[in-house]
Amino acid sequence: MPQRRARLVLSTPDGAVVGCLPPFPVDVPWRQEVESVVRAAHEHHGIEVTILRLLEASPDQGPGGEVTYLAEIAKPVPAQIRPGKIEAHPLRQAYAEPGGPAADLAWAQRVLAGHGLAPTGKPVQIRSWNLSSVWRIPVGRQSAWLKVVPPFLAHEARIITALAGRHVPTLLGHDEHGRALLAEIPGDDMYEASLSQLLGMVTLLVGIQASWIGRVEELRAMRLPDWRGSSLSGAIADVVRRTSQELSGDEQASLQGFLDGLAARFAALQACGLPDTLVHGDCHPGNFRGTGQQFTLLDWGDSGIGHPLLDQSAFLEVVPPHHAEAVRGHWNGEWLARVPGCDPARAADLLAPIATARRAVIYQMFLDNIEPSERIYHRGDPADWLRQTAALVRNRVE
Repeated sequence: MPQRRARLVLSTPDGAVVGCLPPFPVDVPWRQEVESVVRAAHEHHGIEVTILRLLEASPDQGPGGEVTYLAEIAKPVPAQIRPGKIEAHPLRQAYAEPGGPAADLAWAQRVLAGHGLAPTGKPVQIRSWNLSSVWRIPVGRQSAWLKVVPPFLAHEARIITALAGRHVPTLLGHDEHGRALLAEIPGDDMYEASLSQLLGMVTLLVGIQASWIGRVEELRAMRLPDWRGSSLSGAIADVVRRTSQELSGDEQASLQGFLDGLAARFAALQACGLPDTLVHGDCHPGNFRGTGQQFTLLDWGDSGIGHPLLDQSAFLEVVPPHHAEAVRGHWNGEWLARVPGCDPARAADLLAPIATARRAVIYQMFLDNIEPSERIYHRGDPADWLRQTAALVRNRVE
C-alpha cells in the first residue's frame, strides 16, 4: 500500500485557523481512517487533535498520497503560517465543523447516562469523512460506538430500530440529526468468512427481507430510498445523462439500449415472482460481524426499497470464486422455500446490470450531497459503475 502523508491545518473550537503543521507519515493509507492520524500527530508533534474533514488530497482516488486535513485543537500551538481562510459551505456536515465532534460526544454521554452508564476512558476518534463520523467510547470492559451520518443516510437508525432483535446492532439511542449510539458487537468483521458462514449470512439476510414482504408502506414511512422500477429507472437515466462525457461512444450506445429496455426488463423481473421488500444496499461479508455462526449485519445506511436480489451482486463479487456457485444455489433455495414458484435465478440474471447501475446512482447521490473537497472519495465511481453496466449489457447481447 502507498504511504499516506498527512498535513494538518489547525483550528481552535471557535473556528480560528492558527496555522499548519509540516506533513508527517501515517501508518494506515486509507484517507477516511483518522485514528492513525490522531496518533501520528501526537507522536510527531506532541499535540492532541480531532480531525474534522479533508481539505486537499493528491488527485488519485486510491489510498495513500499527500492529504491535508482540518484538525481542531483545544488551544493555539506553534505552527507554520497558512495563508487564506476556511470558507463555509452549505453541504458541510456539523461533525466537520469546529465544535461539532464535542457536541456529538456530549450527546452520546447524555445517552449513556440515561442507561446508567458513563465513559471510563477518553473517546477514540476512528473515522471522519463525508459519509460518517465514528468514535469508540470506552465503557468499562466494552465500548459504545458513536456514529454520525449526513441527512441522506439518516434512515439507518430508523431501520435498525424497526429491525430490533433481528441480528442488527443494538441502538442505545439516536436522534434526527444523524446521531446513533450503538452497543459493542462481539466478534470480528467477517471478511474471511468460510463457506458455511457465507451460507449463514445469506439465510440471515433472506429471512429479514422475507419478513418485510407486503410492508413497503412501512419502509416508505421511514423515508428509505425507492429503488423500484419507475423510480430507479429515472435515477439511472439521470446518472447516464450526467456522466455521458466520461464514457466511450460504445459504452453510451450500450447504456442507451439498456435504458430503452428497462421497462420491459422490470416487467420480466416482476414475472419472476419475487416481490419488492427491504434491500440492505451494501451487503457483503465485511458488513457482518460475529463469531462462528452468530452474526450481526451492520451498516444499514445504504438500505432502500426494491427487489431483494439487488443485494446479491455486491455479496458475490467478494466471495471466493470457488464458493460462488454454492452461495448462489443456496440463495436461490432460500427464496424458493419462502416464495414457492418464484424464479430467483432468472431474476438475478435480469438484475445484474440494474444492480451495477444502481451503484452508479448511489455514488452520484453522494457526490451531489457532499462539499467539493470531499468528492475525491467518489469522483470516478458513477462512470466506473456505468462502464460495468455497459459491459454486462454488451456481453449478454453478444
